[in-house]
Amino acid sequence: MSGRPRAHRVREWTRDLAMGAGFAFAGRQGRLRTLLTAVGVGLGVAMLLLAAAVPSIMSAQESRRDARAVNGSVLGNATSTDESRATERTLLTAVANTTFHGQDIDGRLLQADGSHPVTPPGTERIPGPGEIVVSPALKELLDSAEGAELAKRLNARVVGVIADDGLLGPADLSFYLGSDTLRAEDAQRVKYFGHVEEHRDVDPLLILLGAVACAVLLMPVATFIATATRFGGERRDQRLAALRLVGADAAMTRRIAAGESLAGAVLGLLLGGAVFLLGRGLAADVTLFDVSVFPADVVPDPVLGALVVLGLPLVTVGAAVFALRGVTIEPVRVTRESTPRPRRLWWRLLPPVVGLALLLPLAGTLGPGGGGQVNEFQVAAGVVALLSGVALLLPWMVERLVGKLRGGPVSWQLAVRRLQLSSGTATRAVSGITIAVAGAVALQLLFAGAQAEASHETGLKKSALRQVNVIDLTVDTAGARKLDRALAATPGVAGTTGFLESTQEIAGKPAGTDAAEYAQVIVGDCGTLREVAEIGSCRDGQVFRAAADPRDADEETSRPAPPRPGAALRVAGPDGRGTGNWRIPDDTPTVPAKPSGWGAPVTGILVTPGALSPDRLDLQYTGSVRLQDEEPEALEHVRTTVFRQSPAADVWLSQPTEVSAGFAELSRVVFAAATAVLVLIAASMVVSQAEQLRERRRQLAVLVAFGTRRGTLGASVLWQTAIPVALGLVLASAFGLGLGWTLLKVISRPVADWGVVWPMFAVGGGLVAVVTLLSLPLLWRMMRPAGLRTE
Repeated sequence: MSGRPRAHRVREWTRDLAMGAGFAFAGRQGRLRTLLTAVGVGLGVAMLLLAAAVPSIMSAQESRRDARAVNGSVLGNATSTDESRATERTLLTAVANTTFHGQDIDGRLLQADGSHPVTPPGTERIPGPGEIVVSPALKELLDSAEGAELAKRLNARVVGVIADDGLLGPADLSFYLGSDTLRAEDAQRVKYFGHVEEHRDVDPLLILLGAVACAVLLMPVATFIATATRFGGERRDQRLAALRLVGADAAMTRRIAAGESLAGAVLGLLLGGAVFLLGRGLAADVTLFDVSVFPADVVPDPVLGALVVLGLPLVTVGAAVFALRGVTIEPVRVTRESTPRPRRLWWRLLPPVVGLALLLPLAGTLGPGGGGQVNEFQVAAGVVALLSGVALLLPWMVERLVGKLRGGPVSWQLAVRRLQLSSGTATRAVSGITIAVAGAVALQLLFAGAQAEASHETGLKKSALRQVNVIDLTVDTAGARKLDRALAATPGVAGTTGFLESTQEIAGKPAGTDAAEYAQVIVGDCGTLREVAEIGSCRDGQVFRAAADPRDADEETSRPAPPRPGAALRVAGPDGRGTGNWRIPDDTPTVPAKPSGWGAPVTGILVTPGALSPDRLDLQYTGSVRLQDEEPEALEHVRTTVFRQSPAADVWLSQPTEVSAGFAELSRVVFAAATAVLVLIAASMVVSQAEQLRERRRQLAVLVAFGTRRGTLGASVLWQTAIPVALGLVLASAFGLGLGWTLLKVISRPVADWGVVWPMFAVGGGLVAVVTLLSLPLLWRMMRPAGLRTE
């Protein structure tokens, strides 16, 4: 007996859902309403599918990076000392990275040991001396007029293009340059390319930033999807009231409403999938903040993709049924068209309180004195709960404010009266942008504080900010002189300082003392040594002790005093060859070290080649180049000069601070995603505004027919958007600052700049202004007399 009622209920559900789906596509207005819902849901689905593909994108990037890497300590990729013999399959390689107009270019020098060497991924052969294999993006840059200086720098004939399996992304700038000058002691001898990186714990700060970014970026998307399912709500309620008139009960009307929403959601899923596939195909042509991916790498995670596909219909049905909670659908009329019941405040405060309860216990978890671990799920849940308070409190604030407004111009009164009758549609339309602004403010505060945590001071003086530093581990004495001369002759160079230096252990250091363990040894002729210290008489064979004036030292630039005359240094050449003690002569004079452009004076033991042969030391070239302000391309000229002399040298412009690579990469990814979310928000607001105008089509046409000026109606539409937006931005700023302050407490950092709210105000307001302007043509169309027709 129980089977028949159950089967009857299934038939009822099936019938009512099918009826609702039929209403979704019945008539021109029904199809248009469903299409707008599908477009809104589809945009959200496309963004959610993109978010679901992030894990696969990151995994593919890591695999591509590992595939072309070499590492001398992992899996025997570079042969050890007892296996250092060259074979037909081995080759020598050295890093030859460079930078061109702010773009980092990954490069490697390759020199084959035999006739059948291993090849990097994406290449068919090893380039010979004077030959180069480049990525497609780099080839395009080299062939352009802009890349003339870079082509001069690389100075090689392009003999091949790296295939996709050897690149990080379509915009990847990389090359393999052939060489015949590499030495085994200055390079790696490798058997194959690719290694499996040893597991390293991810920085907890990066985990925190990633969790917050995911929550902040996805919240506006989820909000807009929920808003899109409510398109056409007033007409739907009127239609359901008509069904009540012909005998439908309340449960049946809810099932019909669910079926109508489900139809729009399914169509939105299909449209969102199509948009995602279209965007995936265009991924190769898009580069945001130096991030580019191959379409083949953009694959949604199966679990996350299933959650989107299966969860979205449930969310849309739930939103549609939940929307009926305040509507008593009776025959003949819908009671919501009367004065609505005032919104309650108490339950709208619960999510922000829960969010604070989740986040505040984490204060001090990271940073000085913290345990160094963070629960990313707790952080994400707290952020979502706090941000949801923006969307929940905004309708209550708008209702309270517009209820007290009186008087004003006609356009103002029309807008206020419309909001007094029903502010829900207007507030839902702008809830996405308010959540996005609140999240952006919090992210800006958090990233500003995290940048201080992930950065370190270089100790450079302001005068060094037009200075280029050069470090070369492979050059010898003759090469250093040649590099000095080349740099001095480079266009745009105001002056150069260069020397060979080495760090050597101080022999016989007393145990338990605070004396320095190592000393800096600088080798050069008298002219070179005079560049770093105040030296009068000088001849080959002399030694000097360069010390800084204690009165000029500060906490950031102070260094241990160099060893006294008579002390012994344990000197060693490359690979520890020629290890032995060398004693500083007793008559070594102490000379004042000159102030350097990079902050600290160059202190240490200054020796001429006659006193200590450079062959006994493992030396590196250290140089600084001062640029002329009037030459904008001076930095690129210097990079070209250094690369032509020694491709393996490091060249960088002096900066007061340096940011960790992990933080910089995460920042690029987050801001690229934020740009995509803003584009989605703009598109979604256009769709939402179009739906609002479509629902008010008849009222607008009636007002025009009674003599209302079109400009007045246009201004009223602007006010209807501006009032919720203004309140939303104020609310978003308060919540964003509060959330940012709470998250900074987690990493134990103070607020770096409270002024980050103003750019977000400008972005939010500008976005709304653009959307309003885009909706004006549709507004003029809705005012035509044809809008008086009704069905």
